[in-house]
Amino acid sequence: MKLHRITALLYRHLCLYKRSFPRLLEIIYWPFVDLVIWGFITLYLQQFKEALPNFVLFFLGALILWDVLFRAQQGITISFLEEIWSRNLMNLFASPLTPGEFLAATMALSVGKVLTVSCVTVLAAFAFYSFNVFVIGLSLIPFVLNLIVAGWCVGVLTTGLIMRYGQEVEVLAWGLVFLFQPISCVFYPMSVLPGWLQAIAQMNPAAHVFEGMRAVITTGVFPTSELVWAVGLNAMYLAALVFWFHLMFAACKEKGLLVRVGE
Repeated sequence: MKLHRITALLYRHLCLYKRSFPRLLEIIYWPFVDLVIWGFITLYLQQFKEALPNFVLFFLGALILWDVLFRAQQGITISFLEEIWSRNLMNLFASPLTPGEFLAATMALSVGKVLTVSCVTVLAAFAFYSFNVFVIGLSLIPFVLNLIVAGWCVGVLTTGLIMRYGQEVEVLAWGLVFLFQPISCVFYPMSVLPGWLQAIAQMNPAAHVFEGMRAVITTGVFPTSELVWAVGLNAMYLAALVFWFHLMFAACKEKGLLVRVGE
């Protein structure tokens, strides 16, 4: 074994991190997100102590619903990456396929993935923990639909960034959605967040979904205002991001960046 060869390879990888902000962000951001999320969960548990209502329903149900958002995002982003990995991206867009048709197909695929994964997780939760997520009732349906649309928004954003900046930012396909997890209030109510962060969370449709689900569990009353907020924000973000995706596609096509991404 030669030390100079080992240090040369080590230097090569360090140069990648020096020149790549997404790779550097990955190192810093995962520990930070974990710390923030579990810190807010700890604050939430300290407030309730022994009197936390419906403990299993709060946390196991939140985990299942978060996976709905995550899989909806993955359905779009991973589908795009698979075209890159198989070197098929140029073949697709050399055909009459439009960006809108591509997004529509990946969105439909993401719904299929969400349904499949949800069936597995719901059955596993019932088999191993005797937890039935459907005790929440019919109010589960509109909130789950909004989680899927929120996942689409993150997926379209991630796909546009990968298309524009290339495979260097592929790490965002798995990491970007978790950037929004602390302000999605998945495992704790919005009231646990500091005031300035609550203002940011109010603009996150997923936060209104999870706030609404907690309201159903604790009060049994359907939170119409939270649903209205989620629907309105999702509609606004999805329309803006689809328009932005078309702009990114046009810019990449004009500059020849699709060839670089696909190859």
